[in-house]
Amino acid sequence: MIPANPDQALARIKAETLIESLDWLREFHGRIVVVKFGGNAMVDEALQTAFAQDMAYLRFVGIKPVVVHGGGPQITARLSELGIQSEFKHGFRYTDEQTIKVVRDVLRNQVSKQLAELIEASGAQTVVLSGEDDNLFRAEKVTASTQEGEVDLGLVGEVRTVNPRSVLQAIDAGKIPVISTVAPTVYGELLNVNADLAASSLAVALGAEKLMVLTDVPGLYADWPNLDSLVSEITVSELRELIPALESGMIPKMQACLEAVEGGVPKAHIIDGRQPHSILLEIFTESGVGTQVTN
Repeated sequence: MIPANPDQALARIKAETLIESLDWLREFHGRIVVVKFGGNAMVDEALQTAFAQDMAYLRFVGIKPVVVHGGGPQITARLSELGIQSEFKHGFRYTDEQTIKVVRDVLRNQVSKQLAELIEASGAQTVVLSGEDDNLFRAEKVTASTQEGEVDLGLVGEVRTVNPRSVLQAIDAGKIPVISTVAPTVYGELLNVNADLAASSLAVALGAEKLMVLTDVPGLYADWPNLDSLVSEITVSELRELIPALESGMIPKMQACLEAVEGGVPKAHIIDGRQPHSILLEIFTESGVGTQVTN
């Protein structure tokens, strides 16, 4: 008997993986996928590179990725360098006039710039945008609701309207938009907006096929910290009932998924960004990863 060639065995596994992806390539070819980049993947160089490769791969197999990102760790680090203390109220960064300038600069000139460079190093072209560009986002100030009443958060808001023209122009030019989430009000006052919810609003406006939100956990736990309560799939009606009981950091992410699907996006996903190439695993394998939200 001739011993099996390990290289041939590996080649067969690779071929089977490619064939498994065929149905998904057929389903998503030419479709827009909005990806919220965040969590540990934003600060780990190897994960950043893997994410950039995923985005380039999607682009070259005919899928149209759009990247939306925040930058909490980078903003906190920059504020610290400037001697400005970060203040959080009920999970939100309190944002004053000095802080919003730092937020704007860090998101566009540091996070967006570095991410775009990594994607381009993987072979795909990019366009760096923010909510200020071409009326992409318009936001409205919000406060935090507590049992004691409303809490002022400063220059913090939520996206109320989306004009996706600049994003569609970038997509039509074969480029990957990389979008940071600061947004002006109708009066021109600049606000710090939640990137999860901004990504959701954009996915709806673009008629995206999917919204994918990277986080630092394997998915949604119905009864955290019970690790056996990981949910692989959930409907919007089930999620709506569950959201008030969730851990505070997960609420905006699940709210984003809920609003996206309610707004017409067929599927939304929470994905563990600590796993290299988790985007490709979710899109192109039968089992997928993370938690899927559907109607």
